[in-house]
Amino acid sequence: MSDEVKKFFSTYGDFVKKVTSQPSLDLDALKQSLEDVENRSPIESARLMTAALGLGSETGEFVEIVKKMFLQGKPPSEENIFHMKRELGDIMWYWITACSALDLDPFEVIKENQDKLEARYGEKFEVQRSEVRKEGDL
Repeated sequence: MSDEVKKFFSTYGDFVKKVTSQPSLDLDALKQSLEDVENRSPIESARLMTAALGLGSETGEFVEIVKKMFLQGKPPSEENIFHMKRELGDIMWYWITACSALDLDPFEVIKENQDKLEARYGEKFEVQRSEVRKEGDL
């Protein structure tokens, strides 16, 4: 690796560290942040962290199968459909864990999502409505 490339990565590494939050760099600060969230809200920090990390990783596993089927020739076989089914089950497990960590009723979460999408799209999907949203439509 050239000195120029090494210098670039060293400089970029310094920049990354400079713009990274303290809880992302220091275990004690992370513990304090988790405790602060838990003490100031009904959120169960450890369960929410588990849910967030699990949702990200399991969704990535599901996406990996889809990517390989559409872009790399993986067959749309019963075995691969079953594999996706298992990953979807893992996603649901972590989703329910997130609902529990936030003290949310899963049925209410689904209903809220349905209400949001009905308000956004009405009876059918339209690209314009997906890209140009009303104020407050998250």
